Amino acid sequence: MDKVLFGPSGNSNSFYEQGHKSTLEAPAWLKVQGKGKFEGGLELFEYSFGQGYRMKMEMAEKLGKEFALHGIELSIHAPYFINFANPDPEMYEKSLGYVRTGIKFMKAFGAKRLIFHAGSCGKESRENAIALLTKRFKEFMPEFEAELDEGMYLCPETMGKTMQIGTWKEIINLCTISEKLMPTFDFGHINALTQGSLKTAADFQEIFDFCQEKLGEYRTKNAHIHFSKIEFGTKGEIRHLTFEDNFYGPEFQPLCEVLVKNKMSCHVICESNGTMAEDSVAMKEIYLS
Repeated sequence: MDKVLFGPSGNSNSFYEQGHKSTLEAPAWLKVQGKGKFEGGLELFEYSFGQGYRMKMEMAEKLGKEFALHGIELSIHAPYFINFANPDPEMYEKSLGYVRTGIKFMKAFGAKRLIFHAGSCGKESRENAIALLTKRFKEFMPEFEAELDEGMYLCPETMGKTMQIGTWKEIINLCTISEKLMPTFDFGHINALTQGSLKTAADFQEIFDFCQEKLGEYRTKNAHIHFSKIEFGTKGEIRHLTFEDNFYGPEFQPLCEVLVKNKMSCHVICESNGTMAEDSVAMKEIYLS
């Protein structure tokens, strides 16, 4: 059965306000979210290592078992330091190391998806930065393909700032390099970068249509999604907001229409500012209705 799954990136403020202190307590907490609105709670959780891998493998294994016990699928966000467009060979090796370590944590967690930022232009022209990044993806993906277990994917993310590499077309084109690359569509980033272009179901449908043309049905229907409302300026993303925002968007309803119409099985991770679980519940409620 085609089914979209929902969950937060990290723990909501309310999780800690209710007295919880450890992410080990998150799986049981997530399963009761939405009580009275729908059964079964939330189904996903994304653990962010954005500032670096500050966890022992033993704890990752412990967390993985606890989430699995409650039927919650895990994904991992790699450190923000990755930049495969940096021409410095030493920095390139560091980026490779972040992915190698991320794969080890994926296996410890029992996770299937490693989300990462592909790169940024720096002082290079966008054309040269993308050429270098593409060349490197072709070089390193055979190594990672051999390391990834069945059902595991590396998931480059669409980005929200003009100097970052990661328009939705750039990410989809990168994913043509290997079947082990699954796109992460961060629709808040896409909306911020394009100055609020995501307004109708057709705006979202265009992205999935291009994805299906380039990557086929499976990676389109099962794509990874980040969703939040994001404040933006002339250079793109400024800061994440909550669903209470009525100005910047994007709204979930038109995306939901596309997910239902196309019988998608995407993973939808909410990255709202402090209300990730609550806004995940709001999205799941809209989806089920």
